[in-house]
Amino acid sequence: MRVYHLLIGLILLALSPFILNSVFKNTSNNNNVPPQPTPPSITPTVTASPASAVTVQPSQASTNVWNSVLKTKTAPVGWNVAPCNGDAPLLCISSNGKNLGSVKMEIYPLSQQPKFQKMLINAGIPADAKIDYQNPNYKGKIKEALDAWVTDEYAVNSKERQKSYKNKVNFSGYPPQLVNIGQLQGVRYGFTGLKREGGVSEQHLKYVAFDGTSLYVINTAYDPARVSAKFEKYENLAVFEPFLSEIASNLKLP
Repeated sequence: MRVYHLLIGLILLALSPFILNSVFKNTSNNNNVPPQPTPPSITPTVTASPASAVTVQPSQASTNVWNSVLKTKTAPVGWNVAPCNGDAPLLCISSNGKNLGSVKMEIYPLSQQPKFQKMLINAGIPADAKIDYQNPNYKGKIKEALDAWVTDEYAVNSKERQKSYKNKVNFSGYPPQLVNIGQLQGVRYGFTGLKREGGVSEQHLKYVAFDGTSLYVINTAYDPARVSAKFEKYENLAVFEPFLSEIASNLKLP
């Protein structure tokens, strides 16, 4: 056994230079190993685009006609006048954030108004005429046709009210008045229903004008049966009435 152990010791002694050289060589090589590249980050990189490359979607502008025709926003102290939100042709009147009422503007192309076409013909304007609303030769005839429009509307409304009122309300119309609606000559008119026991059942305020190609009708009311283009309280309509006249006269029409 001693001879065996002695033999192993002699072998290890003989090989020791090679073992030491191998160990130190590996250590030295490991110290000089170049660093490995850092793995790419999994966090996405955000690159800012130049302003010229940014596409901004424009907001959808309202097609409410009051946005293009309203010029004067006159109103009683503490009241506000502005086109209503959305596309309906309504002008909103409010106070302290509370809606008081609204006014509607309807535009009817002449081609879609055979009744008014006939009224123009009856007033002396040929059906195929190119109508110039500023021409003095046409102004009187247009006024005659507008008066016919008012008379016809009053007749229709009066007949309807006779059926619905059942002798409990007296219905009557205002005498039509010649007014300016923007640069157009127009007619201001209206209707009212008075309860026989007292009080107002309904009241309608209207303006109508014609520019040679389209008929403009502005209307509002105190009428509990209506859904829009009305005032909730008769008193508020009465207060706003003269201000609406000024607004109408300053509209950007035609």
